[in-house]
Amino acid sequence: MSQILEVLYNRKPCYNIIIENSFEKFNVEINKLDIADKKLCIITDSIVGPIYLEEVLTLLQPLCKKVVSFSFQAGEERKNLATVNDIYRFLIEQNFDRKDMLIALGGGVVGDMTGFVAATYLRGIDFVQVPTSLLAQVDSSIGGKTGVDFEQYKNMVGAFKMPKLVYINTHTLTTLDERQFFNGFAEAMKHGLIKDAMYYEWMISNMYEICERELEVLEELIYRSCQIKKAVVEKDPTEQGDRALLNFGHTIGHAIEKYKNFTLQHGECVALGCVAAAYISWKKQLLSMDEYYEVRDMFVPFNLPISIEDVDVDEIIKITKSDKKMEQGLLKFILLKKIGKAIIDRTVTEDELKAGIEEIVYRDEME
Repeated sequence: MSQILEVLYNRKPCYNIIIENSFEKFNVEINKLDIADKKLCIITDSIVGPIYLEEVLTLLQPLCKKVVSFSFQAGEERKNLATVNDIYRFLIEQNFDRKDMLIALGGGVVGDMTGFVAATYLRGIDFVQVPTSLLAQVDSSIGGKTGVDFEQYKNMVGAFKMPKLVYINTHTLTTLDERQFFNGFAEAMKHGLIKDAMYYEWMISNMYEICERELEVLEELIYRSCQIKKAVVEKDPTEQGDRALLNFGHTIGHAIEKYKNFTLQHGECVALGCVAAAYISWKKQLLSMDEYYEVRDMFVPFNLPISIEDVDVDEIIKITKSDKKMEQGLLKFILLKKIGKAIIDRTVTEDELKAGIEEIVYRDEME
C-alpha cells in the first residue's frame, strides 16, 4: 500500500516522501520533477550498487537526457572530502550543470554525501533520496541535513539541502544483513522516546513482527517515524530550536563512534548514547528509575547494545567537547522528561556526563 507524506519548508510544499514496497512507481514519481532535459547521476556504493543499480538505471534511462552512475567503496570511512572530490571530478567530466540532478541510492552514508555534493556542486543542484537501509528510511534521508566526516570528527562539514523527493522502497530491507537491519531501530526508538510514547509502545507490542521483517509492519514503522521527523523539521528546518531534540543519544553516541574508529554501526552507538542520556535523565530526577530501566532494556530485543567494553571514559568525555553541538562552551544535551517528551538541557555537568558513560561500560560481575 502506498503512503505519501508532504514535507513543508517555510510553510510551502517542498518535497514528498513516498513509501512503496517496490521501485515500480519510482519512474512515475521522479518524472513529476520534469527530468526529460536533465542528466542524472546515480550515486551508490559497492554494496547497494550490485543489487539495485541496474534496476534503477533501467527505469530512468527512457525518462531523461542521460543517466550515469558513480559508485564508491562502502563504509563510514569513505564519508569524507576525498570521496566528495572524486564525485566532483566525475560530475565535471560528465559535464553536469545546475539544471541536472543527483540520485542517492543507498544508506545513510550515500545519502549524506550525495546531499552534500548537491548542496555545493555549482553552488547547488537538485537531488533525490532513494534510501535502502532502515536507518536512512526512518531518519537520515529526511530533513535536508547533509554532510561528511572531517578527519576523526563526525559530520563536521555539511550543509542544509532539501531533496526534491524521498522514495522509500521497503522491499530493500529484505536484502540487509542482520546487523544493518537492526542498526536502524535506534533512530526509530529515539523518535518514540522524544516525541510519541504511543509509537514507542507500538514498537514494543510489534517487536516480533518487526524482527521477522513483516513488510506491512515495517511500512507502518517507517511511516510513523517519518511523520515525527517531518513535524520536527517543518517547525525548525535549520536546527535553531526543537530540531535539536532529534540529537537524543547522539552526543555520547557520536563520541563512541569516533573513539571506536567507526567499527561500530551508527545505530549501535546511538543506542548506547540513548541509554547513557536516559541514565543522566534519571539521575537529574526527570525519569523514574523504572522508566530508565525500561528504556535501557527495550534496545535489547532489537539486537542493539546497552553496554560496551574497552573504552576510556575520560577520552570519550574529551571527544564530546569537540562535538558540533557545543554552544559557547556549553554542551547542548538532550534529556528525557518522560517517555515521549524530550527537553534541551545545558546544565549537564562533566561529573554527570561521566556517570552516564560509566553506566554503559561493561563490567564483569566476577571483578
